[in-house]
Amino acid sequence: MPLEGLNHYTIRPVDLARTRDFYVEILGLEEGYRPPLGFEGHWLYCGGTPTVHLIGPRPQREAGWPERVAGDTGLLDHIAFSCTGLTEMRARLQARGIEFEERVIPRDRQTQLFLHDPDGVAVELNYPPSETAAA
Repeated sequence: MPLEGLNHYTIRPVDLARTRDFYVEILGLEEGYRPPLGFEGHWLYCGGTPTVHLIGPRPQREAGWPERVAGDTGLLDHIAFSCTGLTEMRARLQARGIEFEERVIPRDRQTQLFLHDPDGVAVELNYPPSETAAA
């Protein structure tokens, strides 16, 4: 069940285009591949790795998940880790009564678990396609 490294961080900016332009034109990140996630956004790459994710408004989440609204400086939406041991982590969360949302990324078949820390910060755990059950 190890966390293996920081995967990316996600910002929900006040102005998506302006923030994208800043990270690309000023800081030199490169826009790259982003799976079809069903909401607007950009994946910005640093050294070939998608490090900064920018997202626009998303459809309302399932009941029970708090709505998080961007303030004047935008919103640090979530922090993500690359992981292995999906089955073990799923069992650990269930045993402790921690609510989570599970998604499989279209095409990539990567499984993601989304949960919140005790202060409400969203955490994303990313597991390789080899751990995603065939569907």
